[in-house]
Amino acid sequence: MNDTILEKLRWRYATKQFDPTRKISDADWSTLEEALILTPSSYGLQPWKFLVIKNQELKESLVPASYKQQQVADCSHLLVFAVNKNMTEAEIDKLIHTTSAIRGQDPSSMDYFRSLMIGDIVTGSRGEDSVGWAKLQSYIALGNFMTCAAMMDIDCCPMEGFVPKMYDESLNLAEKGLTTAVVCPAGYRIADDKYADLPKVRYSREDLIETIE
Repeated sequence: MNDTILEKLRWRYATKQFDPTRKISDADWSTLEEALILTPSSYGLQPWKFLVIKNQELKESLVPASYKQQQVADCSHLLVFAVNKNMTEAEIDKLIHTTSAIRGQDPSSMDYFRSLMIGDIVTGSRGEDSVGWAKLQSYIALGNFMTCAAMMDIDCCPMEGFVPKMYDESLNLAEKGLTTAVVCPAGYRIADDKYADLPKVRYSREDLIETIE
């Protein structure tokens, strides 16, 4: 298993050219969606919405908003990670009530947890930049998605190279209280993408890992 994990991580790369004729199956995509749902987040607040774009016309319209990166149009599924623009007590209460329903807890038993979250994410110092906080959370979901996709031999290309305002306008995110954090085209590489077999450029273990015992 250890070798398999490393093999898949070495296999994956930021795919430069997708094969537009190959589509991810519904079953495989359902697995990836479940992986997104299972992603952990700070306090379990899940301050995101995952937009799955399969409509070809819409994907092509987003190419100019993506600095003309064609992967957005040629991929099978374009995944947009959108996050809450503001964290309010309503988001806190949603988690409290959902937890109560799933675990059979009295909501009042979570009063301390509720006040802790409000004092941090809503009225506290991190509440002053709740979008920044939420975007950091979205990268946990992105990493989880990419790793799961690699394990399934599905290619991805995570992107920060886009204009958030243009994405927000195209997807009507402002009216939903959301903004685009990061995007990730997913699908299958073309057979002759020259970047697929290039050696990865990574610093050494000694440079990157320090063990403190």
